Parts: sequence; structure tokens; C-alpha cells
Amino acid sequence: MNWEELLSLKRFGDTQKRERIAQDETRLGFDVDFDRIIFSSAFRSLQDKTQVIPLSETDFVHTRLTHSLEVSVVGRTLGRRVGKVLLERHPNLVALGYTFNDFGAITAAASVMHDIGNPPFGHSGEKAIGEYFKTGNGAKYKEQLNNKEYQDLIDFEGNANGFKILTESREGVSGGLRLSYATLGAFLKYPKESLPKKPTPHIVDKKYGFFQSEKAAFLDVVQDLGMLQKATNAISYYRHPLAYLVEAADDICYTIIDFEDGINLGLIEEEFALEYMIKLVKDTIDIKKYHSLQHKTDRVSYLRALAIGVLINETVAIFLANEEAILSGTFEKSLLDKCKYEAQINDILKISVSKIYQSTDVVEKEVAGYRIIADLLDVFVTALNNKFDGNSSNFDDLVLNLLPEEYKTESVHLYDRIMQVCSYVSRISDSYAIRMHKKLTGNIS
Repeated sequence: MNWEELLSLKRFGDTQKRERIAQDETRLGFDVDFDRIIFSSAFRSLQDKTQVIPLSETDFVHTRLTHSLEVSVVGRTLGRRVGKVLLERHPNLVALGYTFNDFGAITAAASVMHDIGNPPFGHSGEKAIGEYFKTGNGAKYKEQLNNKEYQDLIDFEGNANGFKILTESREGVSGGLRLSYATLGAFLKYPKESLPKKPTPHIVDKKYGFFQSEKAAFLDVVQDLGMLQKATNAISYYRHPLAYLVEAADDICYTIIDFEDGINLGLIEEEFALEYMIKLVKDTIDIKKYHSLQHKTDRVSYLRALAIGVLINETVAIFLANEEAILSGTFEKSLLDKCKYEAQINDILKISVSKIYQSTDVVEKEVAGYRIIADLLDVFVTALNNKFDGNSSNFDDLVLNLLPEEYKTESVHLYDRIMQVCSYVSRISDSYAIRMHKKLTGNIS
């Protein structure tokens, strides 16, 4: 892969190449990407979607929206610092007009939308959709779908759903948000289809990145960017290099900030913060300053800031040391899996799993989410299919009045109808899903 292609400013529907040197420096195309994401309804709904800890009465807890904004800040720094060195290594990019801010803007935009496809109720929402089609009432559709279509459903993936949201055309709106292909490429952490599942231990095969319904859009993006296709009969590519930075920004934030949330909420003892994070910050911490801080939140915030700074430095160094392998597709792990603090990061994650992710509040929210999502899918998929078959009941007709017009597809393909319902359910917020479920089950109190 080469950087000139990878930094493509092309957008869906373009018939001419967009030259970097001709860009308006006051509002670059990559900055436009960020703006379009921020103003999108899909991004706005993240303010009421669970990150890990259910929304509570405190102001400590991160939602998907605040998490995404923080990831974008870290991603922007990673992109800029990497970009500064890459421009020295590739002076042809300077001649074309590229600056280190371009790398930061692309990475920030891809980072801020990295969770845009996640359903309500956190990662359990993805699993709940999958379980409905694997073991729930949705399993009856298996024989009417091909293997890849069915795999899209039983292994519902937030990353693929995000690509759908960003690129899906509908009447009057072609190409979704019409983001630059460079930003879409950086967003694609797993540039492959759902089957075969995990064919190799390479990081790109961990999950998948697009549904069958967006196959054409996916191929358009990766081919324009010159991303390398893997030697396989399936549609599978190696990552856009900046996707590694997006992943690292997310890994840094959820590792450190979820840990901080747990401490501030009292789920993790404060002593753990110093015990586990000191191993990350021992070379940068000012112990006198740390002990001068009077409040727990200030002390933990200080450690968090130092830890993120250390991991940013480490991420940049690993990326630059492995640029050639990343461009050739032979870098098989995430950047933080290669860092010298891997053991310390894993220790923090183990504490977070036992104290936060498996806490009663989190588990209760996930259990409720399973039931709510299964019921919503069942009601809407049944109603839409009955309508298509011409045997809808009065209840079905009433239910479809609750479904926004853009999701009432009349496609002859069952897969398309089901995916539209999944798309709708995945985009609504936690609170709206709960309210909708109450209405559909007759609990209107």
C-alpha cells in the first residue's frame, strides 16, 4: 500500500480526483468528515447508549458519546505525531500538499465514529441481536438466507453496522454521510466479510467489517484506497494503516478510563489505581504532586492523564518502527499487543472485568437488554414480513406505524427486510428502547 492512495479525499459519487493541494485550508475535506459525523443523528444517539457501566445518577459514568469524543482526542494526537514523521519519510506527500494535521484529522474522524454502529445496551446488544437469529424466534429464517447473510445476523457486528450507517444510500441521500474514503478506510478495523469466521490469527480476521448489503460500497472504498487483498476466496483485505491508530486510541481510552470510572464509583478501591497504574507512570509521575492532591477524583485523574500520555508515546513508537510491515499487511497484532506495557494493561483489564464488567448493575442491564432487543426484533420483523406477504394483522399495521418510513422497505429479499429492522433497533438509544418495549408489551405506566 502507498500513502498517496491511502489518503484519498474521494467521496461517494465523485467523478474527478480531489487534489489535496487544492483544498481550502480553513476547512479541509477530512475536517468536513468530522463535522458530518458530529451532526448526524446516529452519533447523537450515543449520548444515551451504555459504554460499560449503565447510566446512573452520578456524572462520572461515560456514555458511548463521551467515550467516542475522548477516543477522537487521543486518535488526533496519534495521527498528528505519526504524520509528522511520515512526511519526513515520504516528502512526495509534502509536495502534494499533505500536512501532519491531515493524519490527525483522518484518525480523529474515524475514532469519533468508531462506535457509531453499536446497538443499545453495550456489547451485549450485539450479542442479543445475534442470539435472536441463532436460538430465538429469528432462527426460522435460516433456510431462506444464504450462509453469509445468515452469518451477518447471528454474529451481528457493530463495526459492520457502523459502515452501513456511514455509507447506506436511501431515497434522496446517496452514499450515506459521503465521507472521504481515507476516513472510511481508517474506520474499517476488520476489512472482511462475515465468513469465513476467524480464518487466521491475524488481527484483521478477529471480526468482520461489512454486511452483505454493503458489499459494493466496501469494495469501492478499499479498491480506491489501494488496500491489499488477502489471498483467499472470500472478500478480505489488510487494514488501512491508520486503522491501527484508531484501534489503539480506543484501547487506551477504555483500558484507562473505564478503570477510572470504576474507582470513582467505588467499584474499585483507590489503592488499586496507584498499585496498577504506577507501573505505567513510574517514569513520569511527580509523587509530591500526587500526594498533594486532596480528593480521590483529582488523584485518579492525574494518574489517568499520565497513563494515557505514556501509552500514546508507546503507540507512536511502535507504529513508526513497524510502518513497512503495516503497509505490507504483515503486522498481525494490535499496536498495544506489541507494547512493553502489555502485562500492565492486561492486569488493569482483569481488575476491570471482575470489578466493573461483571458487577451487578452491568449484568442486570445486559440481561434486560437481551429481552428488550429480542422482543423489539420479533415484533417489527414479523410485522414487516406479514405486510410483505399480504397477511398483516391490525396489530402488525399498528406496529409498522411506529417504524420510521426509511426502514419500511418493500424489498423482495428477506435479508434486506430483516437488516432494515436490525438497523433501526441498533440505532435507537437505551432509554428509547426501554420506552418502546414498554409500549409494545402493553406496559404503558
